[in-house]
Amino acid sequence: MRVEGTGPARTITMNRPEKRNAFDGEMTRALDAALNAFEDDDSARVAVLTGGEDFFSAGTDIRAWAGEPTERGGPYGIAGRALTKPVIAAVEGAAAGGGFEIALSATMIVASTSAHFSFPEVGLGLIAECGGLFRAPRALPLNIARELLLTGERLPAQRAHDLGLVNRLTEPGRALAESLSMAERIAAQAPIAIRETLRAVESAHPADDEADWARTTLARTRARDSADATEGVDAFLTKREPRWTGA
Repeated sequence: MRVEGTGPARTITMNRPEKRNAFDGEMTRALDAALNAFEDDDSARVAVLTGGEDFFSAGTDIRAWAGEPTERGGPYGIAGRALTKPVIAAVEGAAAGGGFEIALSATMIVASTSAHFSFPEVGLGLIAECGGLFRAPRALPLNIARELLLTGERLPAQRAHDLGLVNRLTEPGRALAESLSMAERIAAQAPIAIRETLRAVESAHPADDEADWARTTLARTRARDSADATEGVDAFLTKREPRWTGA
């Protein structure tokens, strides 16, 4: 992670370009630490989370896996976090699998027209384990969420904006700049009012979240314990078509 900014707006950059910002345990701990520091710093009011100009995040590095959920942040150091301050996801290129779930964990999403969102997990015999099963149907029309989760197909940024998932749409390479502009507008408002507004808005789903995480854990266990999950991951790593058995 690279953290920049000394004023009220901070930029956190996922910085593992050789793996398209796919998460291993070290990266999960790094994002958790960066967000903990941001939330604990009274001078910081808004954060922008970006993956750079080429891609946002490919989600989990399935060779290394993403490590254990953190105490404050949960999966990836963010997907289980009760944000106390706004975090804006600035998305260029792919936000795939866990990368999409990370974007859904943010307070708002700014994306360039180069961006696209997807849940490719079913093609590996897995499921969207880190909040996608319930955050996608909240942020999108139910049938669109179902389509993405069951087909693994991409949702282009323009369509995501039309559906209300993306707050602001920009030209390629401009998502970070627009996110910082939005962050500055938020940071100019009264900090207690911002905090309490965010708390009130996010408090709408805590009881649902507990049950949804439990349902996700059950689905994850059943999927990961299947022969299809072993086959799907092996097929991906060896670059061949999977041979599903439904077992």
